[in-house]
Amino acid sequence: MKDRIKLFLTNYLLLVAIFLLQKPIFMGYYHHFYRGDGIGAWLAVMGHGLQLDLAVAGYFTLLPGLLLLSSVIVRREIVARILKIYYIVVSIFLALVFIGDLVLYGFWGFRLDTTPLFYLRNPGDAMASVSGWFVVLGLLCVALCGWFYYKLFSLLIVRPLRRARPPRRRRVAVMVLLLLTAALILPIRGGLTVSTMNVGKVYFSDKTELNHAAINPVFSLLDSFAKQSNFGRQYRFMDPAEADRLFAQMVESHTAQSPLPDVSADTETPADTTMIPRLFRIDRPNIVLIIMESFMSSVTGVLGGNPDATPGLDSLSREGVLFTNLYGNSFRTDRGLVAILSGFPAQPTTSVMKYPKKSQSLPSLPRSLREAGYNTAYYYGGDADFTNMRSYLLSQGIERLVSDQDFPMSARLSKWGVPDHLLTERAGREIAQSQPEPWLRIVQTSSSHEPFDVPTQHFEEPYPNSVYYADSCIFALVEELRRSPQWERTAVILVADHAGRYPDSLGYFQEERFRIPMLIVGGAVNGPMRVDTYASQIDLAATLLDQLGLPYDEYRFSKNILDPSVPHFGYFTFPDGFGMATPENVLIYDNGSGRIMLDKGAQPGQNLEPAKAYLQKLYDALEAL
Repeated sequence: MKDRIKLFLTNYLLLVAIFLLQKPIFMGYYHHFYRGDGIGAWLAVMGHGLQLDLAVAGYFTLLPGLLLLSSVIVRREIVARILKIYYIVVSIFLALVFIGDLVLYGFWGFRLDTTPLFYLRNPGDAMASVSGWFVVLGLLCVALCGWFYYKLFSLLIVRPLRRARPPRRRRVAVMVLLLLTAALILPIRGGLTVSTMNVGKVYFSDKTELNHAAINPVFSLLDSFAKQSNFGRQYRFMDPAEADRLFAQMVESHTAQSPLPDVSADTETPADTTMIPRLFRIDRPNIVLIIMESFMSSVTGVLGGNPDATPGLDSLSREGVLFTNLYGNSFRTDRGLVAILSGFPAQPTTSVMKYPKKSQSLPSLPRSLREAGYNTAYYYGGDADFTNMRSYLLSQGIERLVSDQDFPMSARLSKWGVPDHLLTERAGREIAQSQPEPWLRIVQTSSSHEPFDVPTQHFEEPYPNSVYYADSCIFALVEELRRSPQWERTAVILVADHAGRYPDSLGYFQEERFRIPMLIVGGAVNGPMRVDTYASQIDLAATLLDQLGLPYDEYRFSKNILDPSVPHFGYFTFPDGFGMATPENVLIYDNGSGRIMLDKGAQPGQNLEPAKAYLQKLYDALEAL
């Protein structure tokens, strides 16, 4: 009996030791985040993170506990053989999670969740952000790590079990091992209190990177799996009636579409009138929507960013309608596309594009414009099947989809497929010849995505260099359209799909991580204008449709940016968190820790309850789709 109890405890403590050891390795790998943090901070990470380590170790000790119990009755060799298979699977799983989390954190800034599994449906595109040698090195690390874990389990548990003696008092041995296994519920649950174990329990510092280091990536992944269904039960911040009341206040003028007066050039957005400015000279202009990969305000010169990175966009801003306080709704393209095209906010724990039955039920600009007589086409240089993009676009009214497969192999020169200059050259030629009118053409760039492999070198830093290249391609596309006889009947909308982390010193919970550019130019545009209203990508749908005199009531979350009677705010999300920005308050809330991470402005805390209600209603809507 003592042998089996010893093996039970060894199994549990070995897992805890493995998880504890991962923390200094993680912090060492990302040492630039922890410069200046003394040994006390490192020990605090391990100490506070121990709660999740104990919980995950409990999960992975349940089956060995039951097997050790069965070895009292069943032959030890049979149990040892089953345990061997179990430890092979567990070792591979733990190695994949540890190495995968270690690699991905540098790109995304959050610990592992189910997001990568969604992208791995298309492995080639999922790996496009990294070089080939990086993938090979990562797989080698997984193999070595998994081998090391398995050797530990084999040496300390499987082999000793084969030599263990049958207990003299079998019933007592069974009862003791059963009690020990049942007792695992305590670390798994996190004690006997009302609250159960959650990621936020390990948060202890006002430095985000220290809190992230304390999180067990296995727990983070398993917790994320639990949030991929039952959306109506997630983010229950308040009574449904209170959420309805607050949400109604945020969209209260949604159905009132005002007449559109003419506005001369060089006008400021009216602040004290109920009249909405008219942006276009004609009722039904052709629309070119350019979705710019990973553009953010901090790299856009005209918005106070890098003064040399976006000369094309800066030049076009002098003749178009520039939106200066726009927020990207999420951190990934699949979420950004739905926010732009369907006016549906991104979700912190999932992506609606992952569920075709739900995403096809959403409204969308292509469908609304198609019903109004527009013909539609979409240009993208990458794999249109990545993240279910094809099913979403075709179900939402795109009649013609041009992707990497429509280009010769010689043109697929980058990790993401066709580089932007070849994509925009083809799009420019075909759009300039588009018939009949009116039409909608959407162009989605990709070269300013990791690994930023572009054919030109202007900056030493990879990201701004890729933006400079993409900007030049976009500017060339607009100039090609300008030479078209359809230019005077065309409006070009440029908007980013999401932002990112630039410069590297930008903190995880800073609003600059979510600010993006949006600009409307073209011969059909009345003239230059600067719009300082706070908004996000989801508001493009209502704003554009109102300008075209088309209904937008079905776009429940989208607001007309140019309507001064509508409550305006920029809403954005990130893994298990959200933010809301208004002139009076910019607030960022991390749901994992249950803490406000940023709260600035003349009225601190003002946006917290409305933002919670907004997210609660979003998940109600997601459940109902």
